[in-house]
Amino acid sequence: MGYLHPTIMADQAEANQAAAQALRVSGGRLALRFISGKYQGGEFPLDSDKEIIIGRSSGLDMVLVEEMVSRRHAKITVKDENLGIEDMGSTNGTFVNGEKVKKASLREGDRVLIGTSILKVVSTANITTQSQAQQSLESLAAKQATVTKGGGPAAGPARMSGTVDEIPLPDLLQLFATSKKNGVLVVRTDTDTGRIYLKEGTVHYCEIDANKGLPPLKAIYRMLGWLSGVFQLDPPVDTDFAEPLDSTVQAILMEGFRQQDELGNLKARLPAGSSTLPIKQPMDGKLSDLSPTQLDVFQVTLETATLDEAFDASLLTDLETGEAILHLVKKGYLLKE
Repeated sequence: MGYLHPTIMADQAEANQAAAQALRVSGGRLALRFISGKYQGGEFPLDSDKEIIIGRSSGLDMVLVEEMVSRRHAKITVKDENLGIEDMGSTNGTFVNGEKVKKASLREGDRVLIGTSILKVVSTANITTQSQAQQSLESLAAKQATVTKGGGPAAGPARMSGTVDEIPLPDLLQLFATSKKNGVLVVRTDTDTGRIYLKEGTVHYCEIDANKGLPPLKAIYRMLGWLSGVFQLDPPVDTDFAEPLDSTVQAILMEGFRQQDELGNLKARLPAGSSTLPIKQPMDGKLSDLSPTQLDVFQVTLETATLDEAFDASLLTDLETGEAILHLVKKGYLLKE
C-alpha cells in the first residue's frame, strides 16, 4: 500500500484480476468512496471502459468544488478490468496511498487524495449512475455548507476530516507528509484529544490535552496506538513551543512502530496500570548500581501512586519507562502487586 508499516502484497496485475473476478461473482462493481472532506460519505461508481475526468470545472464527470482542486485535476480510466489514475497537471497534485503520482494503477482498498478529499476504492452494490452520484455529492456539500456555527453559516475553507477507524493515523501522517500539509491535526477519541502540529509535512509539535506535560515525542508515539476516533485538519496556528519536535513523519513512524511492538511485549510482564509500586523493604540492590535512567524512573515511582501515573510523569518514552520499571521489579527495588 506504500505505507511504512509491514504489508504483504501480491503482484498488481494479479491483484486487479482477482478483484475483478470477485466483483463478477458478487455482481458488484468498484466505486470511489469519499472517506474525508466536504463530500464525505458519498460514492461515485466506476463503470467499465469509461474515463472519468475529475476537477473543479462544471460539466466534468466528477465535479469537486474547492480551491485545492484544479479545473481539470485528474483522470480515472477503467479498461479491460484494469483501473488507473493520471494527474492532469494539477497545481496541488494527486496522491495514491500517500505518494504523489503522475500516473498509477489502482486496486480495491487504495486511497486517493485530491484537494481535501480522500477517496477509497471500494466494492459496492450501489446501482446509482454517475450523474446520480454527482448530484448526491452536490447535496452532501450543500448540507455541510448549511451547518451552522454560532447561529450563522460555517465560514472558511473546507477542512479535511474523517475517522481513524477508516484511515489509520500512521497512513494519514504519511499522506500529509508527502503532500507537505500545514495545519493542526486534531484527533479525538472517547477519552483523549491529541494535536499534531504540521509544518510543510513535518511534525513540529505534538500534545495530548489530558497530559499536557508529556514530551512531544512521547505524545505522538502514544497517539500512533489510537485505533479509533475522529480527526480534523485545522488551519495552522502561530504558536512558539519551548521544545519543538521538527521531525520527519518517516522517522517518527519507524521508531514509533518499533516502540509500540516492544512495549506491547513488555506490558505483559508489568503490573496492571492501576497497581501501586511500593518499595521493597529492604531493597535487594544498591541505588548506586542503577543507571541514571533507572534512578530517574525510581524517583518517579516514589512521587506517584500507580503505574499509570508513573508512565505519565516520566519524561522518558513509555518504552524506556517500562524497561526501567521492569528492571527495578526484577532486581528487588520495587514490589510487584
